[in-house]
Amino acid sequence: MKKLLFISAILFGSSGLFAQQEMMLSQYMFNGLFLNPAYSGTHSYAEATGLYRAQWTGFEGAPRTQTFGVEGPISNELMGLGLTFINDQLGDTRQTQVFANWSYHLFLDPEGETRLSFGIRAGFSDYTANLTDTKVFDNGDPVFAEDVSNEFVPKFGAGVYLYDKMWYVGLSVPTIFAADKNVRFNINDVGDRYFEPHTYLTAGYVFKLNENLVLKPSFLIKYLHDTPLQADINCNLLIKNTFWVGASFRSGDAVVGLLEYNIGNDFRVGYAYDFTTSQLNTYNNGSHEVMLSFKFGKDPIKTKSPRYF
Repeated sequence: MKKLLFISAILFGSSGLFAQQEMMLSQYMFNGLFLNPAYSGTHSYAEATGLYRAQWTGFEGAPRTQTFGVEGPISNELMGLGLTFINDQLGDTRQTQVFANWSYHLFLDPEGETRLSFGIRAGFSDYTANLTDTKVFDNGDPVFAEDVSNEFVPKFGAGVYLYDKMWYVGLSVPTIFAADKNVRFNINDVGDRYFEPHTYLTAGYVFKLNENLVLKPSFLIKYLHDTPLQADINCNLLIKNTFWVGASFRSGDAVVGLLEYNIGNDFRVGYAYDFTTSQLNTYNNGSHEVMLSFKFGKDPIKTKSPRYF
């Protein structure tokens, strides 16, 4: 069935054909590996996380994203390794991505609590765009005249992550380079690349209010060339080391409600609902996101201290 999503992205999205090339998540503040390869191995245990996101439900051709990631420390926590799988479908386009992540950690204090992590990721995208199935208003538009089928696109990214037990600051570019010569489409102003680099700046701090309440404000700033900055402002409250309740404001896009439940010491389950605030709110019923995470590996510390980020 033909889709209207490309036209809607151009009409309502600030970045036109480059809209949402990187996946969008609402629970990223608990899953830093999907934004920053330097996040891998930043805890003394390993963790596997799966996430499903249905964006703009009720809107034909809306994004659907499935992710799986696993990461953990090696070499006495001097380094970290991670592996991510991402399947992202947007209208008549689909990307299946696989990335290996590696990080190196510098201990900045004698106790080893404050650390600076440098990370890189390398992998590939299997990219398909059935553009000839897309409904367009201008017949003969060269952008939609030819399909791209299972195009293999190597990608490379990097990031840095400064963190302590109670705070973190990260800067990352998940796709610094993509060998995307065959997916640039037939338009003159794309330039030398189709997959544009997205830059993410993240930070958060944990305030212990009392024995039963912990407050964690955080933010994410997204930069993409020739588009307005987008900011996520978040605040989450941890109740009795078990329940997270929070909210986010994503500029120009949505207000988000967040819930997370720690099941014992090893399992986490989370849910997020995005209420769309842009002009697209007339055409969809919001976005849903479900997460399941599992810690593993021998570490007595993890049974005593909850995970803040």
